[in-house]
Amino acid sequence: MTVLSTAFLLILVMDPVGNLLTFLAVLKNVEHKRKRAIIIRELFIALGILILFLFLGRFVLDFLSINEAALSISGGIILFLISLKMIFPTKEGIFGETALNEPFVVPLAIPLIAGPSAMATILLFVSKNPGKWFEQLLSIILAWLVSGFILSFSTNIAKLFGDRALTACQHLMGMILAAISVQMFMGGIKVFFNL
Repeated sequence: MTVLSTAFLLILVMDPVGNLLTFLAVLKNVEHKRKRAIIIRELFIALGILILFLFLGRFVLDFLSINEAALSISGGIILFLISLKMIFPTKEGIFGETALNEPFVVPLAIPLIAGPSAMATILLFVSKNPGKWFEQLLSIILAWLVSGFILSFSTNIAKLFGDRALTACQHLMGMILAAISVQMFMGGIKVFFNL
């Protein structure tokens, strides 16, 4: 995968458009001046976590004796479950109910930006291309910048497009993510059976 395709996959997994409404709901009791500062703080915390996973992911895989096939199949399953929730959302949102007070780390940095699926995706990149850490770092930063831009202007974007357009975008991203997850699952099966 190229830097751009990897970054695009991470953007789909991070789902900043789908998370707009959740961000607004979590931050609804926070005064307007504080919102942007909180979002920027949470974005930097999430970036640190994602970069940590990039560099320590290989050690985690080796320590837990997880091979590429298992990671690809489990990553595909996780992404597929998230894509189903994006296509068929529930009242609680994609990641469950959210906190009402000013958030710190949870739920904005984790799991909304640097969630289990983003971490699993990074671990999958690391296992498939162990020597390409610079390209993977660049992909993470690109995906983070796009997500950060969208989430920093969440209030403005929500007003501009409205709830219906944002929901339609979330459904579309969910369908694309479902196709990617099935491809990851099939790739894991191919590796397992040496096809």
